[in-house]
Amino acid sequence: MNITTEMIKELRDSTGVSVMQCKKALEEAQGDMEKALMILRKKSSEIAAKKSDRETNDGLVATKTEGGKTVLLVLKCETDFVAKNEDFVALAKTLADKAIAGGKEAVEQEAAEIINPVIQKVGEKIELGEVTVYDNGVIGTYVHNGKSGVMVSLRGGTEELARDIAMHIAAMKPVYLAKSDVPEEMKQKATELFSKEVAESNKPEEIKKKMLEGKIDTYFKEQTLLDQPFIKNPDMTISALLQKAGQDVKINKFTRVSLA
Repeated sequence: MNITTEMIKELRDSTGVSVMQCKKALEEAQGDMEKALMILRKKSSEIAAKKSDRETNDGLVATKTEGGKTVLLVLKCETDFVAKNEDFVALAKTLADKAIAGGKEAVEQEAAEIINPVIQKVGEKIELGEVTVYDNGVIGTYVHNGKSGVMVSLRGGTEELARDIAMHIAAMKPVYLAKSDVPEEMKQKATELFSKEVAESNKPEEIKKKMLEGKIDTYFKEQTLLDQPFIKNPDMTISALLQKAGQDVKINKFTRVSLA
């Protein structure tokens, strides 16, 4: 069967792979478009499998808000060169759309089929990283240089406030929301760490006890969002920022992702 330019274009528009690969697939399928699609999908899967043991140290953080939902996701690749590739950027947007439409599980289930053709085009391993979907509260997002991102859900407040807090989290990297979120195991480890340091002091035992408590308190304050000085106004903690916004304004949750 004669393989026309129109057939090649149709297959290329459907898959995004090169003209030559589309032509070869159509020739092998003797002009059968569905069979050619199957051939290209099989080829994409084989190429992806061969690259499965490679490291994905770069990529892109993407967000999307629509219909009361917000998605924060990480798409990983091997190099910054591919991370800036228009096909890779478009792929991140497609996956974010899928997550909005069907949720986290749906996009994770369909990811390989969507990603493999792009692997075939760019020649690098690509994989879906973390996917988080928020669907309640006042939501704000912040992405820094496409390499790190934060999503915050507030009870009350404004999107501007939520975004400011997201930007703060991106910069200050808190681990916990409040002191009550610090696991006992981590408190115990901190106690053991600073006890050795305090024990070397010649201070009386009562002073040593206060020194230990102070060191532990300072250590966890630096990692606790509500206790951190607000990056845009260090004279005010995040807790005070929320109080200023209104007595009922609270942080429901936050998610921070990073490729670094």
